[in-house]
Amino acid sequence: MNDADSKSILIVDDDITIRKILSHHLTKKNYLVVEAENAQNGFDRLAANKIDLVLCDVTMDDMDGFAFCKKVRENENYRVLPFVFVTAKNSMEDKSKALEAGGDDIITKPFNVEELTLKVQALIRRSEIYKVYGVKKNLEQSFAKNTTKILLVDDDLTLAKLFQYNLNKAGFECETASGVEEGFGKAKSNTPDLIISDIMMPNIDGFQFRKMLLADEQLKSVPFVFLSSKSEEDDILGGYDLGITDYVLKTAGPRVVVAKVTAIVQSLGKERQKIVSELHSAADSLRVKVVPDNFPSFSGFSIRHWHQPFQGIPGGDFIDYFALDENNFAVILGDVMGKRWGAWYFAFAYAGYVRSAIRVTLETTKEYIPSRILQQVNKSVYQDAKISEVFATLSIVILNNKTNSLKYSGAGDLPIIFRNSKTGEVNKLQSKGLLLGFTEQGNYEDVSVNIENNDLIFLVTDGIIESRNPEGKQFGSEKLTEALQNLSPGKDELLEIREQFELFTQKKFEDDISLIAIKLS
Repeated sequence: MNDADSKSILIVDDDITIRKILSHHLTKKNYLVVEAENAQNGFDRLAANKIDLVLCDVTMDDMDGFAFCKKVRENENYRVLPFVFVTAKNSMEDKSKALEAGGDDIITKPFNVEELTLKVQALIRRSEIYKVYGVKKNLEQSFAKNTTKILLVDDDLTLAKLFQYNLNKAGFECETASGVEEGFGKAKSNTPDLIISDIMMPNIDGFQFRKMLLADEQLKSVPFVFLSSKSEEDDILGGYDLGITDYVLKTAGPRVVVAKVTAIVQSLGKERQKIVSELHSAADSLRVKVVPDNFPSFSGFSIRHWHQPFQGIPGGDFIDYFALDENNFAVILGDVMGKRWGAWYFAFAYAGYVRSAIRVTLETTKEYIPSRILQQVNKSVYQDAKISEVFATLSIVILNNKTNSLKYSGAGDLPIIFRNSKTGEVNKLQSKGLLLGFTEQGNYEDVSVNIENNDLIFLVTDGIIESRNPEGKQFGSEKLTEALQNLSPGKDELLEIREQFELFTQKKFEDDISLIAIKLS
């Protein structure tokens, strides 16, 4: 499927010439374009169309682009809608204003068509990832808890202590607060899994407390239960209008209260586990986009990989392969800084950047030079206002089966490892380029190597190097080099390295594990 299929872009600009130029280039890339000549028309077009990205001029009459963006972000439906400013200015002040307004990036006039296309593709992909997976980091932390934290807010200290004792005895972690102000402060400092609140309290009652929680972004989704007396049962109906989970009668006694709370927590737990299951199912179905399931085929070479996500959770490593033509083939290995969910959805965004940059580069040149591809990716990452805050390493190897050679360039990565089949000698090939997005110019360089039959090339991420054994000793680059020097004749090299690594670590890894083995066959 084409990246642009069914994707709509709204162009908001009072300059008809700019609108038509942008529309022309985006339509050629199969995007559906909607135009608006000012902010008010922009609101109307957003309401009438399903828009996937906004390109907006900064300087417009009546309402400028920054004000328009702020208003757009106030609508819950447009919180993650990619929003790009098109402006003649590109100072740090403008970039800061763009971020403060809720924008994702800036494109400077006169704009480069290739850069524009790359940003649009990457931002739309990233938006789709965030819509589904942007909450994963918080979810993972929530689901990892073994003990349910309960906050009980009641001005009757004797009753509160009685319920607290019985809830703790039942296996919950219950904290009490004697009033709403104290309870709200405790909830903010240590978010509970469930809040139980009395209704009738001095100064601020339970209904007002619930409204305060609903107005707070951090606490509005915490399940809420009213603690009431029989005489207040009619008031409970008003509580349901405020989205409470349930209510518990004070007069029922501690054992009944514990049983009711337990039933509520178990019900919530089932819903959470359903979400966890759905997240893992989605991860399984999408992992192919970050790490291919199958090894690639390229005449004259054997290319295989081993990838093990951290604790079974997809992480920040990504692998990709590109058949450039019948004689040239690209191998890509990247590692986004961080672990688990946080790195994982950024890995999708970076993988999108890499793929788009390579495609754009190949459209304009037939010189397959890794350093130029890296610089294209780096420039896009550096200029992106949000993704530039997360760094990644990247290795690019281009194989040629006509000359039996490789070209390699890297950005902040580990050296690739070359093993001579005749001598068993192991050498490291290091490219000194900077991390992606660290500076505008990454100073990337190319390293070229001629390959003979059965020579081996290995690419690794730091999960291999940094994982430790039960005694706390790292596997390290020296251990890896030693393992490569002493490979058994006739044995599968990738399998042998994997077995030695798993034996050393006892399969307890500390990060994503990625290893690519390339061999001239």
